[in-house]
Amino acid sequence: MTPRFLAAVLLLAALAVTSAPFSTARAEMPAALEGWQITKTVHGYADLVSRLEQAIKTNKMGLVARASATVGAKQMLDKDIPGNTVIGVYRPDFAVRMLEASTAAGIEAPIRFYVTENADGSATLSYKTPSTVFAPYADGGQALKDLAAELDAIFARIAADAVGG
Repeated sequence: MTPRFLAAVLLLAALAVTSAPFSTARAEMPAALEGWQITKTVHGYADLVSRLEQAIKTNKMGLVARASATVGAKQMLDKDIPGNTVIGVYRPDFAVRMLEASTAAGIEAPIRFYVTENADGSATLSYKTPSTVFAPYADGGQALKDLAAELDAIFARIAADAVGG
């Protein structure tokens, strides 16, 4: 088997697995997950994404990563799925402090917000608190705990600004 033929076979197999019809049933975010903040909003999906982007800027943080299963499914598979976007948020000064406290904790940056579309057309904003995200990194000591607490307050303000009236 040539490498090109093998690649084609693998691509066809992947397409066969992912080509099942999309169910219209939606699995919404649960009401609670330990260490998470989950807020169902009155805002539509696109509006909540826009509001979150503005709240990130207002709170002087950086939008450093974005991933959308919705966009990927449409572009790559020509499938429509409910709105779903992950937005990574961080800032260089926090990165420096985090890495000074724990190199291992660097895998967690950026910390993510998750916007999901609900069956009723509204959207939910969810995120793991920075304290929860950094809790496993005992090597970071008090410096990492202090950083996480500072970020907890910033993330709470971003979320409040995004979901507010």
